[in-house]
Amino acid sequence: MTETRDFLFELGTEELPPKSLPSLIDALQSGVESGLQKAGLSFGAITPYATPRRLALLIRDLPLAQTDQQIEKRGPTVNAAYNADGSPSRATEGFLRSCSCNATIDQLITLRTDKGEWLCFRQQVKGAASSTLIPDIIGSALANLPIAKRMRWGSGSAEFVRPVHWVVLLLGGDVIEADILGIAAGRTTRGHRFHRPEELAVSEPAAYEQTLEQQGKVIASFAERKRKIQALAEQSAQEVNGIAHIEPDLLDEVAALVEWPVPVRGHFDSRYLALPAEVLITTMQENQKYFPVEDGNGKLLPYFITFSNVDSSNPDTVRQGNERVVRPRLSDAEFFWTQDRKQRLEDRVEILKQVTFQQKLGSLHDKTRRVSNLGKIIAERLGAETARVQRAALLSKTDLLTEMVGEFTNLQGVMGRYYALAEGEDAEAAAAIEEQYLPKVSGGEIPATQTGRILALADKLDTISGIFSIGLAPTGDKDPYALRRAALGIVRIIIEAGLELDLSALIDSALGQQTHAFDRETVQQQLEAFVLERLRGYLLDRGTRYDEFEAVLATQPQRLTDFELRLKAVAEFRTLPEAESLAAANKRIRNILRKNENEPAEAPQAAALSEAAEIALLNAAEIARQETAPLIEQRDYTAALRRLAQLRDPVDVFFNDVIVMSEDAALRKQRLGLLILIEGLFLQIADISCLQ
Repeated sequence: MTETRDFLFELGTEELPPKSLPSLIDALQSGVESGLQKAGLSFGAITPYATPRRLALLIRDLPLAQTDQQIEKRGPTVNAAYNADGSPSRATEGFLRSCSCNATIDQLITLRTDKGEWLCFRQQVKGAASSTLIPDIIGSALANLPIAKRMRWGSGSAEFVRPVHWVVLLLGGDVIEADILGIAAGRTTRGHRFHRPEELAVSEPAAYEQTLEQQGKVIASFAERKRKIQALAEQSAQEVNGIAHIEPDLLDEVAALVEWPVPVRGHFDSRYLALPAEVLITTMQENQKYFPVEDGNGKLLPYFITFSNVDSSNPDTVRQGNERVVRPRLSDAEFFWTQDRKQRLEDRVEILKQVTFQQKLGSLHDKTRRVSNLGKIIAERLGAETARVQRAALLSKTDLLTEMVGEFTNLQGVMGRYYALAEGEDAEAAAAIEEQYLPKVSGGEIPATQTGRILALADKLDTISGIFSIGLAPTGDKDPYALRRAALGIVRIIIEAGLELDLSALIDSALGQQTHAFDRETVQQQLEAFVLERLRGYLLDRGTRYDEFEAVLATQPQRLTDFELRLKAVAEFRTLPEAESLAAANKRIRNILRKNENEPAEAPQAAALSEAAEIALLNAAEIARQETAPLIEQRDYTAALRRLAQLRDPVDVFFNDVIVMSEDAALRKQRLGLLILIEGLFLQIADISCLQ
């Protein structure tokens, strides 16, 4: 049995970029795992550690060496291995040179197989020691970390995201001697920069986490620090009868800023609670990395919770310092709120002419006009109130000119809603100004109001149609205008809100608002394909099978709500016992029709047919057509496919008893027409020949 030891790698650095820390440790773990697997080294559980000053991995049960292997290399055939005088041929000599250890002809064996005999070289290769492989594995993983810009330090040539100060490489209790990023590996780590700055010896990998926490005042586990920060924040909020407002991204960032989290609860003047809650939350979270505190109803309380990286002997001083820092931030926000309200949103509309949306697509005022026109078209198709949509569209971009949004760009739309309500605008129109940007993230909420949905669709459709029309469609990973997100938003809003809208007509209307010259037909096709590709990803993520999607896509339904209904019907159809046979039959029909697309066909008539099987199939098809017509009209595709499934037996008998491509031209036309009829019945819903 292969002997194993635990392994520890730690890279000690200057403070790492907090927002990059989770991705760095994930990539490091992935890279090391991949390297070990390629080297043929098995391993047990891997525990990652990440703090502002270190990246580390603890790997359990790592073998001390690779397993020994027998290498077998096949050479020339025996017939080609020797010259007429029995000496090795040139092919054999070349093969010997290609073998390791200067192999000789005496070391070769004859390998006999069913296909002939070959010369073969076999060698037992001893596995390399893990200690000799690990430095290169670590080095490769570090070189491939997702670091946008690497830096050098001192007089060395090593590059990393931050200067490196120490390296730990332990296999069991032994140090692996190696140079990592210009630093000689050892067994000494370092504790907290302020509390325990001295070196700490790690006796063995398993002692690493405990050594740092007990002697170094460092919680090495990123996940554990997150748990502790959340628990301490919740406890601190409870002490003032509040609830900590903790967002996952900020929790990650705070955990990446401290090695020894110490909660600090601060207070601010209650007068600032008159500001919109989003303003206070953004100020505290974005600028100060504070957790706001709410009451049981979700209203803000005049407190915040921050975390210090130092366990101060005078915590009041730390608290007062944070209160002193946040006070001018809140005062600025209050000033912006007051100043912005001195000018109505409507009065800012003309100023939008001075702000460029895109050089070839004009100003934000131009975009507002296009969105307003498109919003009216969509509203009319949905039977919604057009005046409200157009009013919301008119004001939709005006808050971008306010002081508040200039300072806090993530509040675009949010502040528009607040200012619109303060000015007495219609509540739904005001809500739509904020909802136009929804969904903001993958899986995020879609607009709740009808006006918001229409405005969001109009805005996104205008953006993607405009950018595509000037030839700036996304390529590869580059999508500077976030068109993929916009297209996915269109898909989600239409489907999840159940909007009965024709996708092709929507795109055509959006392109119709563009005033510059472009190939409209080509762009229309590009945009439809682009949105349908987002639809594919959206539906596959929700569990749709690829072949089911292709089956429905083949019929090109333009209403996405209709697309989803067809998908559900196809998914249920494939569970029927008749499904496999009918899918195969439809594939056969498709192939026959494709191979004979130039052959004339006629609408089948019972009197023109000769075989009982084909007459029976025609009668069954006619009845099925009559009975499925009202179901398809009602979009009850599930029931329609269930009814069409009854065609399995007459279809099977037809293919068993009838030769479609008869030598009789008249019969051939009739039978091809019958196949077209059968295929057409299914194609009213989906192309089931796509089903695997």
